[in-house]
Amino acid sequence: MELVTVLLSIIVVFFLVNVFRQQPGKYKNFPPGPKPLPILGNILKLDLSKPHKTFYQLYKEYGSIFSVQMGMTKIVILCGYDTIKDALMNHAEVFSDRPQNPLFFKFMKKYGVVFSNGENWKVMKRFTLSALRDYGMGQKTLENKIIEEAECLVQKFKSYKGKPFDVLTSINSAALNIIMAMLLSKRYDYEEPTILRLIGLLKENIRLQGSPWARLYISFPTLMDLFPGPHRKFFENLRECQNFIRASFTEYKKAVDVHDQRNIIDAFIAKQQEEKQESTQYYHNENLMVLMGEMCVAGMVTLSTTLRWSLLLMIKYPKIQRKVQNEIDKIIGSARPQMEHRKQMPYTDAVIHETQRYGDILLTNIPHETSQDVTFRGYFIPKGTPVIPMLNSIHKDKEYFEKPDEFYPEHFLDLEGNFRKNEAFIPFSIGKRRCAGETLAKMELFLFFTSLLQHFIFKVPPGAKLDLTPAMGFTNSPKPFEVCAIPRH
Repeated sequence: MELVTVLLSIIVVFFLVNVFRQQPGKYKNFPPGPKPLPILGNILKLDLSKPHKTFYQLYKEYGSIFSVQMGMTKIVILCGYDTIKDALMNHAEVFSDRPQNPLFFKFMKKYGVVFSNGENWKVMKRFTLSALRDYGMGQKTLENKIIEEAECLVQKFKSYKGKPFDVLTSINSAALNIIMAMLLSKRYDYEEPTILRLIGLLKENIRLQGSPWARLYISFPTLMDLFPGPHRKFFENLRECQNFIRASFTEYKKAVDVHDQRNIIDAFIAKQQEEKQESTQYYHNENLMVLMGEMCVAGMVTLSTTLRWSLLLMIKYPKIQRKVQNEIDKIIGSARPQMEHRKQMPYTDAVIHETQRYGDILLTNIPHETSQDVTFRGYFIPKGTPVIPMLNSIHKDKEYFEKPDEFYPEHFLDLEGNFRKNEAFIPFSIGKRRCAGETLAKMELFLFFTSLLQHFIFKVPPGAKLDLTPAMGFTNSPKPFEVCAIPRH
């Protein structure tokens, strides 16, 4: 009875808080949406496992700007290329903040880049872009590291001798090694227990982050903290990941020489030691720990998920696989793939782009938040309102993609077979919150994909059935699957 009394008290408090929060006029001329229930909002109407499906239905009903209510929080959903571009590009200052995410706030606070705002975000983003340029993107030294890592991945695939295996762990390890090379100038063996443990933690948290339980936690954090559930496991995993990052940094820092900067951590420590106010205010270890974690997750997830989609689709469409390999044989031959080859390989480039579009790794963008009151396309949106751009609504739009529900590389080819850009292709988002590692990801995707297709024919294991239905999770990733990598030569 005591527990029931406590729960009822909490619900009453939530209800009263909600009532008093809804100031008269605050939501006048707010974007339309389904009528919310008291306290619960529209939670019962949403598919909590795959909310993008519900959002897409509401898009057809209400248009490109509508609202939903999760618990007591009103959220604006933006759909369609024109509307999303208008918000994130033409009104960038208003729509570039981040709302506080209860799943991460306990550990990340307001540090790093992804979930920070204001001056901290500006300083950390500026450093990240500069460091990525200096120790990664566009640098021949990093291109060579990716090529070497791709060769390691090829050797790992060869070790299975054409027998069925799951590519997930090997690809995750390869992706994480690129980030570790940039951060710590370090590489892990694919069988290293430490790296396997870290990959397992990150993988599980991505799955948990997309679960209905996680979405409920974001809406009712105080209430959900009273009960056991997957969110407890999520926090345990996050804590262990942070401990790994902290231990790696502590060990590495013993041998740092800021006069011989080799990687991103060296550059950050050098900033710490500058006698400037900015050094103590922003270049502290808390920001560095969060930044390292963000880069590990973003770097691993983008490459790993896209590569797995690409292999699954090559198995599903063997004719497309052969066309890619014919182009590789013609342009690269038996030499090592390099970025200079890409401009001569329009079909392969189109296949990679179409994999990103079809795979739609981020169906919805990480939530934004309005930094001030704004009237946008006829609707009034108050300061502090979470805003979710639906990238899926763009990549599945017939206006921009002729066959949106099919895997169709010709979306990125003209009639002469030349590569054709598509303005509505924005897997890395657009505007001020655009992914800082976009150039790096493109380099990795081309070099890893061409290296694997150069050496192997990918087939489905005997008796197995291909399933292109995405798994549950924060990202739109393939379900676990096995491949047979048959050596071509």
